[in-house]
Amino acid sequence: MPTRRQFVHAAGTLAAASLLSLDVAAQSDPFAPLIADFTGGAPIKQGRVTLDIPELADNGNAVPLRVSVENDMSSASHVQRITILSEKNPRPVIGTFHLTPRNGRALISTRIRLNGAQRLMAIAQLSDGTYWSASADVIVTSSACWDES
Repeated sequence: MPTRRQFVHAAGTLAAASLLSLDVAAQSDPFAPLIADFTGGAPIKQGRVTLDIPELADNGNAVPLRVSVENDMSSASHVQRITILSEKNPRPVIGTFHLTPRNGRALISTRIRLNGAQRLMAIAQLSDGTYWSASADVIVTSSACWDES
């Protein structure tokens, strides 16, 4: 039977290892600093946001993208901002769109430039202070943007 000291030592070692793994995971996520900047450190929930983009795009110069958020657009409850992030673009913040109840629907539709295989993320900020997100993987066969440095 382990002693109390052995138990406390083992629990401390396990806690330190789990904190280290969380720190490594945060460092390996290229979106982590961008998300922290957008949300101010608030938690993000999965759901409500739909990110429509082709899984395979032949031309990275104009990849169609559509982001919608399932939420009322009333003065009491509405989507305030939607930001779109790209994992590998030289400028990872593709765009931030500000909405009001006068928009009627929380829907963004555009075309974007992409390079290679990467993950995109859309984050929506609601008027109640919550954040919701969705992500999608896309492969671009003919790349459009790259960093020449």
